[in-house]
Amino acid sequence: MPELPDITVYVEALKRRVAGARLLEIRLKSPFLLRSVDPPISTLKGKEVLDIRRMGKRIVFVFEDELFLVLHLMIAGRLKWRDAAKKPVGKIDLAAFEFSTGTLLLTEAGTKKRASLHVAAGATALASFDRGGLEVLDATLAEFGERLTSESHTVKRSLTDPRLFSGIGNAYSDEILHRARMSPVKLTRRLTPGEIQTLFDSTRATLIEWTERLRAETGEGFPEKVTAFREAMAVHGRYGEPCPVCGSPVQRIRYADNETNYCPTCQTDGKLLADRALSRLLKEDWPRSLEELEEIRQK
Repeated sequence: MPELPDITVYVEALKRRVAGARLLEIRLKSPFLLRSVDPPISTLKGKEVLDIRRMGKRIVFVFEDELFLVLHLMIAGRLKWRDAAKKPVGKIDLAAFEFSTGTLLLTEAGTKKRASLHVAAGATALASFDRGGLEVLDATLAEFGERLTSESHTVKRSLTDPRLFSGIGNAYSDEILHRARMSPVKLTRRLTPGEIQTLFDSTRATLIEWTERLRAETGEGFPEKVTAFREAMAVHGRYGEPCPVCGSPVQRIRYADNETNYCPTCQTDGKLLADRALSRLLKEDWPRSLEELEEIRQK
């Protein structure tokens, strides 16, 4: 799922292309994409785009007359841009938005279509999409600490909860926790002031670093390779590969459609965190360290 750095770069690229432009036509291929009926999406046709904003992991198109188009890409939704002189190439999975400056294509891979569009009228209606998460890059240490410890969860869960923090998901939370050298299952209310400071600094540094990386990669173009798995990431999506800091193989915890990646040497004092599926299978034979895991693999 595109997160704060990815959405930020999307927003900046869209601003360069559609701010001040008019939305001329909307073509929706999937009837399930549009999740609102009032006002109708046709209300946006002919309207000028005043601004593009990020709201958590959502992209908000601000139109004249206090109209808003709210887009959530979810896991597999992606955007592509075609200049006005070029006709869209290939099949459009979900939608096409024809602006006076070019065409924005919304695609979604896979069979589960989860991306969503809403049309909102007025600031109050728009505010209903705000999950209330803290914008860490605009927050103080005290605000971060208060939000982090407001509920008792693991740090991984808290960082990815949109009610607590804005724009952080599965990928960047792994990177944040690796930079902080912190276990993903450490409980928030057991963190020391020093650990909260470290996590705050790591969160800001990770989000800033990756936003700058993606900006440099995109330049004046349009971000076409948005992915949660990037070669330069330290642990996310790198199960079994060596940690760039210590060389230990990256481990994972799998649950539902997600997984948490971490380095046991850097983050958990060499201990392996129980993977739900495998620990049920192995029970008391679940390895507690990298050494025990290696012994099992060699049998």
